[in-house]
This record gives sequence, C-alpha cells and structure tokens, in this order.
Amino acid sequence: MKAKLVRELNKLVKARSAEGEERERVRRAIEEKRRVIEEAKKLLSSYRTLLLIDNSNLPANYITILRKHLTGIAEVKLFKNSLLRLAIKELGMRNADELAKYLQGTNIAVFVNANPFEAKMFLDKIKIMWRAKPGDKVEHEIVVSPMKTDVKPGPMMSLFSKLKVPIQVRDGVIWIAKEAAIARPGDVVTPELATLFDKLGVEPKVLKPRIKVAYEGGVIIPGDSLTLDLEMYRKEFAEALSNAIAMASELAIPEPFVLKTSLLKAHTRALTLAVEAGVLTKETSTLVLMTAVSKAHTLALMLASKSPEIAQFLQISIPTTTAPAVAEQKAAPKAEEKKEEEKKEGVSEEQLAEGLAALFG
Repeated sequence: MKAKLVRELNKLVKARSAEGEERERVRRAIEEKRRVIEEAKKLLSSYRTLLLIDNSNLPANYITILRKHLTGIAEVKLFKNSLLRLAIKELGMRNADELAKYLQGTNIAVFVNANPFEAKMFLDKIKIMWRAKPGDKVEHEIVVSPMKTDVKPGPMMSLFSKLKVPIQVRDGVIWIAKEAAIARPGDVVTPELATLFDKLGVEPKVLKPRIKVAYEGGVIIPGDSLTLDLEMYRKEFAEALSNAIAMASELAIPEPFVLKTSLLKAHTRALTLAVEAGVLTKETSTLVLMTAVSKAHTLALMLASKSPEIAQFLQISIPTTTAPAVAEQKAAPKAEEKKEEEKKEGVSEEQLAEGLAALFG
C-alpha cells in the first residue's frame, strides 16, 4: 500500500514538474515573441522605408551576403510574418491591412533611410554571383581565360571539344589553351555544363532579389512599380528645362541667366528687322547689301527666263528645256498650264517688287 502511494506521489510530482517546465517554456516563447515584436516596432519607427524581398527562391545564406553589402546602410531582418504583422498593427501604421496582404511566404525585411526608388536602385547595383543549376538560363556570355584546371582527362574532354574550347593535357590535368566562350546568353544549363562550371569555379548566375512591396509613410508601392526609366526622365527634364528657359526669355523675367537669353533674342530680331527694312548702320550694312544682291540676282534670273533679250543683255545663260520635259508639258491639260502660268506670273510680280525695293529702297 505504501509503495503504491509512493508511486502515485512520484507521478504527481513529475506531472507538476512537467507542467512547470511547460509553463516556463511557454513563458520564454512569449517573452521571445514580445522581444521580436518590440525590435520590429523600433525598426519601423526608426527607418523611413520598409522593403519586403521575396525569399522563396533564394539560397539560405543570401540574407548573410546581403547583410554584408548593406552594413551601415540598412538593417536586414528575417521576421515571422505574424510577428511583423502584430508590430505594424500595434504601431497603428496607415494602410496596415493593405501592407499585411504582402506578408505571405518567407520575406526578408530591409529597413533603410532612403526613398523606395533610391533603395531599389541601390539593391539593383548589388550583384551576387551564384552557381547555376541544370535548367537555368545563361544571362550573359561566360568566357574562360587560359588556365590550368583541376579536371583530369576523361569524359570532360568531349564536353570541352563540344564547346570548341582549345585544351591541352599537361601534368595529368586539362589546361585551357586559349580564351574561349563556354556559354552564351539564352543557353540552357545542362547537367554537364553545370558540372563544368563547378569544376572551373564559375558562378554564372546573378541573384536578382524580387522586391514584393515598399512602404513609406503609409504609402504602399508594389515592387513592379519601383523600376524607373532614368534615360526617359533625363530627356523629359532637359526638354522641360529648355521650354521653361524659352518661355522665361520671351517674358524677359529679371534673372541674370534669363536676361542674357532675352537680350540675345532681342538683338537677333532687331538685326533681322533692320536688314529687312534696309536700315544701313555699321552693323547692318554688310547684311543689307548681301540681301539686296541676293534679291537682285533672283530678280535677274526671273526676268531673263521671260525675255531672251534681257538674258542676252544681262549675259545670263538660261538652260534649255529637255525633250522629255517639253513632251510632258504638252501632254498636261491646258487648264492646268494656264493656272500654273498665272501662279508663276503672280510670284514674279511679288519678287520683282521685293527686288526693286531692295535695290532702290
């Protein structure tokens, strides 16, 4: 009876002890979760922008590599979605429900004091090379230099031959004799090519993290909207600046740079007007005479084309119309000929008036 009682008491003691350990484990788990939530709240409050990077197709140590690149620039964390969601909710952040929709799968949280577009451009500059797997596509040309490899002669020699890579066998290993391309953009990595990459220590794949969303001050920007066409914006800005300067110079806005352009425009227009009016000054005399000579020459050619006597007097040779042209003119309708002659005569009188005005003021 006593032994049975002792056994029962031992069971009760063990059960109580297990309950105590379970309560302690739960307490510690709650404390750890609270610590993580507080850490997330502190980061959300301290940094301007939150970026969520899709971590589903990235290698396990990618976050470590990313941290090294962003040391002193940003904080990189791997939070559980549920805890980050609680932190956002407790802070009462704007559009929290909309942001929570992106907290699916595994995410890398990047906290940075820059606007989302700057942060995206900075992340794009980080190139992390990685080994390729069979089935991957080559994104850029892979060129190997002359070198000693650790590959022993055997089946790999046929692969080098297939890729047209000149090789030699020396010291019991394969040497690459000349620089050669072993893969080109668009090539699909075969198991043999993946093995060759590994043997040569080539990491042809550039890891490109996908930003799911950016959050700044309540504004949610999907990752696809963060890519900027800088060249297009540069051209548009240059065009806008040019148009603004042109308008400002027309209005003669009293700014040193604008007034310089306004004065230059005014001077050019005044000079053109003076030349057209035939005003002779030290600055315009050469242009006035050149314009008069040009108009006189045009007038002389037109008069000579209408009268052989004038052409002979002015010693101007008028080219004769070729036979095909004459035949074509005869074939044209008479009404059209008459209209064309009237048009020519009208133009001649106007140019005649301009020429005489230029010559005689």
